[in-house]
Amino acid sequence: MTANASIVLYNTPQQLVSEAVDNLRQCPDIKEIYLIDNSPRGEAYMLNNVHYIHNRRNLGYGRAHNIAIKQTLASDIPLHLVLNADVHFTAETISRCINVMEQNPDYGQLMPKVFYPDGTVQYLCKLLPSPLDLFGRRFLPHKLITKRLEKFEMRPTGYDKIMDVPYLSGCFMMLRCDALRKVGLFDEHYFLYPEDVDLTRRIHRYYKTVFYPDISVVHDHRQESYHSWRMAWIHFVNMACYFNKWGWNTLTDRERKAFNRRAIEENFPPEWHE
Repeated sequence: MTANASIVLYNTPQQLVSEAVDNLRQCPDIKEIYLIDNSPRGEAYMLNNVHYIHNRRNLGYGRAHNIAIKQTLASDIPLHLVLNADVHFTAETISRCINVMEQNPDYGQLMPKVFYPDGTVQYLCKLLPSPLDLFGRRFLPHKLITKRLEKFEMRPTGYDKIMDVPYLSGCFMMLRCDALRKVGLFDEHYFLYPEDVDLTRRIHRYYKTVFYPDISVVHDHRQESYHSWRMAWIHFVNMACYFNKWGWNTLTDRERKAFNRRAIEENFPPEWHE
């Protein structure tokens, strides 16, 4: 089985881009590499043996990745890897992910275990969010929502077993193209942030969306919305767009409750079942 890969850039350091591209090139299962550049100027990213597309304006994360995904679907490649430039991996990592997808046709999406550079785990497996999960952890005192946040980030699972998760991070998404044909691509109404939860939950309706801890990568996660008021506002607006689409409470988003209940019952210790 083979895959294409895409990385969306915005004033991304050249070293990160070159490292990611070099490692992808070394993987025999990767056929085409797409660099989708949203930077105002992007000639520094022109590398050999990659498809370089310079948009000359910032289209947003999902919309930019869709440019490459459409090419993958047209070429009838079975898998597409959505990747952040600040994720560090080896060619073997990618080959192992592709092999797992090949052996498990019911997997629509796969994410490996993700670590910070210091070796601590990034808690990127999540339940489908409620407004309190996303807005509360930013604006409420942490001590008031500690247990809720632990549950939302699925921390009681221990992150040590294969799990079918309704919300996986967009930093590393190994996607089955048949699943994308069924549910659609990234929703281009979002500029940034909730496009990964939106796509994962749509795939989760028909396929397993899997956290696979036997494979790991390192991610220089910066959480820009926590350090920039402009990015925080973009985050807020796009999350409001997400809840306008899916519903703000359990009466208008019953699917959220059902998916989360199943994820808890399958993966959490009994004392967390509610």
